Amino acid sequence: MPALVNYGGDDDFYSGGSFYTNSTDLGRLCSISSQVDVYYPPRKRARITAPFVVGETLFEQSKQASIDVLPDECLFEIFKRLPGGRERSSCACVSRHWLMLLISIRKGEYESSKAVKENTDSVSDEDDGYLTRCLEGKKATDMRLAAVAVGTSGHGGLGKLSIRGSSSSSGVTNFGLSAIARGCPSLKALSLWNVPRVGDEGLSEIAKECHLLEKLDLCQCPSFSNKGLIAIAENCPNLTSLSIESCPKIGNEGLQAIGKLCPKLQSVSIKDCLLVGDHGVSSLLSSTSSVLSKVKFQGLNITDFSLAVIGHYGKSVTNLMLSGLENVSEKGFWVMGNAQGLQKLVSLTITSCRGVTDVSLEAMGKGCANLRQMCLRWCCFISDDGLVAFAKSAGSLESLQLEECNRITQSGTIGVLSNCSLKSLTVVKCMGIKDISSEVPLSCCNSLKSFSVRNCPGFGTAGLAVVGRLCPQLQHVDLSGLCGITDAGLLPLLESCEAGLVKVNLSGCLNITDKVVLALTRLHGGTLELLNLDGCRRITDASLMAIAESCVFLSDLDVSRSAVTDSGVAALSCAEQLNLQVLSFSGCSRVSNKSLPSLKKLGKTLLGLNLQHCNSISGRTVELLVETLWKCDILF
Repeated sequence: MPALVNYGGDDDFYSGGSFYTNSTDLGRLCSISSQVDVYYPPRKRARITAPFVVGETLFEQSKQASIDVLPDECLFEIFKRLPGGRERSSCACVSRHWLMLLISIRKGEYESSKAVKENTDSVSDEDDGYLTRCLEGKKATDMRLAAVAVGTSGHGGLGKLSIRGSSSSSGVTNFGLSAIARGCPSLKALSLWNVPRVGDEGLSEIAKECHLLEKLDLCQCPSFSNKGLIAIAENCPNLTSLSIESCPKIGNEGLQAIGKLCPKLQSVSIKDCLLVGDHGVSSLLSSTSSVLSKVKFQGLNITDFSLAVIGHYGKSVTNLMLSGLENVSEKGFWVMGNAQGLQKLVSLTITSCRGVTDVSLEAMGKGCANLRQMCLRWCCFISDDGLVAFAKSAGSLESLQLEECNRITQSGTIGVLSNCSLKSLTVVKCMGIKDISSEVPLSCCNSLKSFSVRNCPGFGTAGLAVVGRLCPQLQHVDLSGLCGITDAGLLPLLESCEAGLVKVNLSGCLNITDKVVLALTRLHGGTLELLNLDGCRRITDASLMAIAESCVFLSDLDVSRSAVTDSGVAALSCAEQLNLQVLSFSGCSRVSNKSLPSLKKLGKTLLGLNLQHCNSISGRTVELLVETLWKCDILF
């Protein structure tokens, strides 16, 4: 740094020779005459506070800039008068100390913010909340949150913040969340996952400053209690969505406050909060009955009383999910159905609830007149009789999914198809289903478009034949994981589908051969868009040749772990009408480097290519494909 000569409070001239001998120092000086030099100060001018002696070669001066010796109170007043967010961001980059001072200033304390409030005609572009920020893992720290709080104010304002933290010592604390609260009043959506060091203090700051908050998501936050949730309820009347999971200190009092003070609440999800019981749930449901449309309760200590409240006050509920309610009996679900309050319910999902029986299931079918989607998982007390009775009583039912309901047999699924106007039926891991042929006359289900039976080892040829007779308008068929089906069982189903199949998933069907694919392409090549043959080890190049010749609209093809070779890949590449976007050869050991030209040709339309575990394809070949197919995501 050059010395200041003859300092008198201003930048004075010094008459005499230059004090500088090298060109770097001379760059600071501009010669006016042979006897006069003028000093051009740097942008941040250093002021000398220590005594010095004129005429000596060494000068005593302080190395600390005068701006740094100002007390924080002065800096605070200076920062309050910064004209906008860009200037604040620039100052925040100077030092950590300045950043800390800036985040201590609330948005409303800036002079520019006060001017905007006074002038009703002016509109601030900093409070709209356009921006979204997500901090995860080691990146989720207080300092980063402080930088976000200052940096987003000049670029549209922070609207959504997601923190996926960790339990490390450098994780987010109340300090970081408070910085967001003071600097981002435009915040509308806040998601906090796994932030054990943040508690009620930080959440209360959010409530105090972010009155526009609409969505709050808390997951694995052991330090939050009813106090923080009550603060949100008292200060955020615009709250429309609340999700709480694994927060052991949050209980009934917090939910009661939300129900009373958040009249706009439309969606609530409470999961694995052991302190939440009937009082909290009933207060929440009864207070927000006019607008609450989505409800999810899982792993709570609620009883039949809460389900009765849901059935009576859930007049606006359209989506209801109930899971792991061990203390709810058959009576609770029966009352919920018979209360006749769930007239707008469209989608109902029940998982692992012992109270769901044949009697209660039929009651829910009768009480939910507009129910269109029903999903039952791990409901072990439902039998064929209850399922068929439910299907008959739920007149608007369009989609039914059964997962691990092991008392359901093939008779139950066939009975459902012949007794209601389903559009979609999905059966997953129902071990009670056995392959039994049926000669009993049954009514056709012309409405069914999608049929999925996955990982049900007992379902086989006879079942497929019955489905083929009952459902001639199928467009989507998923038989993944059915090791027992063969060509003989599948061919009649393909021949009976009159509408034209669009999506077919046969992954894991080990015994089917090219004969099925040849029939599929011949009968449905004009409509087929997705074909999954993953794990069909008897599929060869003949299938690829048939696909190349007959399939016009196919966009997604998976022949992983099959017997196809380079010849089949070449046949696909020669099909001019094909417009494949996703193609998988994962685990096809017979596809080698020779397929490089064919893959390049196919890659003109591809968005995704899977070559994982193709041991005959070298890394160099993959590198060439990556260079050529720059639009395509390649897995290797």
